[in-house]
Amino acid sequence: MPEPRYPSAERLELTEELHGRRVPDPYRWLEDPDSTGTKEWSSAQDALFGDAAADLPGRRWFGDQVHALLGAGFEGAPAWRGERRFFTRRTAEQEHGVLYTVDPGSGAERALIDPTALDPDGTTTLDSWRPDREGRLLAYQLSEGGDEEARLRVMDVATGEAVDGPIDRCRYSPIAWLPGGDAFYYVRRLAPDLVPEGEEQYHRRVYLHRVGTPVEEDVLIFGEGRDKTEYYGVAVSRDGRWLLLTSIRGTSSCNDAWIADLAESGPEAPLLSVIQEDVDADASPYVGRDGRLYLFTDRDAPRGRLCVTDPRTPGHEHWRTLIDTDPGAVLSDFAILDGAELESPLLLAGWRRHAISEVTVHDLDTGERLGEVALPGLGSIGGLMERPEGGHEAWFTYTDNTSPVGVHRYDARTGEVTSWATAPGAPEPPEVTTEQVTYTSRDGTPVRMLVLSPPDADGPRPTVLYGYGGFSVSLTPGYSATALAWVRAGGVYAIANLRGGLEEGEEWHRDGMLGNKQNVFDDCASAAEHLIATGVTTADRLSVMGGSNGGLLVGAAITQRPELYAAAVCSAPLLDMVRYERFGLGQLWNVEYGSADDPEALDWLLDYSPYHNVDEGVRYPATLFAVFANDTRVDPLHARKMCAALQHATSGSVAERPILLRCEAEVGHSSRSVSRSVGLSADQLAFLAHHTGLTVPPA
Repeated sequence: MPEPRYPSAERLELTEELHGRRVPDPYRWLEDPDSTGTKEWSSAQDALFGDAAADLPGRRWFGDQVHALLGAGFEGAPAWRGERRFFTRRTAEQEHGVLYTVDPGSGAERALIDPTALDPDGTTTLDSWRPDREGRLLAYQLSEGGDEEARLRVMDVATGEAVDGPIDRCRYSPIAWLPGGDAFYYVRRLAPDLVPEGEEQYHRRVYLHRVGTPVEEDVLIFGEGRDKTEYYGVAVSRDGRWLLLTSIRGTSSCNDAWIADLAESGPEAPLLSVIQEDVDADASPYVGRDGRLYLFTDRDAPRGRLCVTDPRTPGHEHWRTLIDTDPGAVLSDFAILDGAELESPLLLAGWRRHAISEVTVHDLDTGERLGEVALPGLGSIGGLMERPEGGHEAWFTYTDNTSPVGVHRYDARTGEVTSWATAPGAPEPPEVTTEQVTYTSRDGTPVRMLVLSPPDADGPRPTVLYGYGGFSVSLTPGYSATALAWVRAGGVYAIANLRGGLEEGEEWHRDGMLGNKQNVFDDCASAAEHLIATGVTTADRLSVMGGSNGGLLVGAAITQRPELYAAAVCSAPLLDMVRYERFGLGQLWNVEYGSADDPEALDWLLDYSPYHNVDEGVRYPATLFAVFANDTRVDPLHARKMCAALQHATSGSVAERPILLRCEAEVGHSSRSVSRSVGLSADQLAFLAHHTGLTVPPA
């Protein structure tokens, strides 16, 4: 059979001079998805991937395994409105989670929103939902056709009928209901004809909407004249008195925050008082049922602390520390338990100690630590939820590397933790040995890594190294069908807690952003070297995997240290770090990466930008790029340009170390149906198995 060849891709003699540096861009023509050249090239890449994937022996086996393991499904923690509760659940047979309510009195479950019933093709997703204070109305957001545009609607909970909407341009909008359910605050982008061309995804404003009235009558509350990249958070206290508003520029780790007394000003024209402005720190405000203003903040405490003050004196000079920072753990959440059944009100605090969750119990008034909550294992909790009207119970989700997400209930009267709801499916996960190891990065910094392996692992094995390293995202233990399928096949799956995340607090994040971004890539390379040096794997059996910002990580890994890896999977990646701000939501991320408009930032961006560091004649790892046609965050052009550059430059053959591009239609950056998740994971794992020597059992 003739050796397969890469599709032809013209290399332009295109070089720009930016701040005195010459920057080549030979594949800029691939930025235009609608050009004839790009369409023909993309079609040829689809055919190349299709032929290569058809020959991967592990595809069907991995698909079966991932599908079976995803059959665990999930159930979310309950959101209470009086005696009515709302929750999401996905069973083994369902493509998407379904939103249910349990009616008071009868206790009967009812499905409120089933995305698959709305769209049997599975491309509609339920992005968010928020019941009003009384549990009578439900605001929810749906994206259709995988477009991630999240149109806002309002439903009558009793009848299931729509009573308002759809309202467009509401992606990522919080909903803050006023008491009575007649109105809510929300966030909406300006109409496209009101903003400069190319800025349609920015320019948000906070509005007050009266249910059932035309959206054109919404009252503008906040945002006029502010930076186009700002996101807004909005909340209203339980009693309806206090409006809380936050503003964050792009994906920054610092924010501005204000509070307004609606009893004095009314909801249409709130008079905002400053909680903090122009401070290099984050402060998330919350008014408790006791009338105190709680501030969850990393100000003067990179690992987080909880402060309190009177809402009428919200400034920093009045803050009192209620729960102080822990030098070895990161404060992640809190909940207030103040029911009449308790001798005194309590406060629950969630922590992550080296990415492992803990929950402690404190006196609500003084913050004194009284004890801790026993968790099911060394895993991750999510969403400490209490009843809005108060009580003695809290609910939280729990998962670890072999336990599907379940819900647990804490009773403050007895201190007991009981299982509230288990995952509806019952797959049999493989036996897994889990070890948290510490290795040393290039600059001497200790970094932790979770290593999952078969219990009988001996000698070097095919290994996946997974990482992210950015935007304060912590990689915590969690049930992963992808990781478990790989281990069941006999491989090792390692998850590195790289700098750029929040595993060790805000300083850990900042040590991996802007001019410190190279630390992330050094942490990844050192993780690979540790896995090799300790005999877990060898360079010809090691692969690296990541998506989005983790796709940037993979791109840097294979261009900076190609000799460390046999294969790579790079999903929805950022790879052209000179032009990333021009596409998708790129302008939101210059607070994390820096901007090429800044000469200093251009230097560090060019130093690691994967697309600009591809060298001819290098034997690059076998690499699979996975992109999604409706991705409105990270444009697929990054992967197209990088794929063309690597195909031109690599000394590896198409048969032995291919560079492939997998493009999927009608799906966006994140949410997807189970079937699509299975297909993607099967292709990725089969590709890695083939190129790291993992022998996959017969399907």
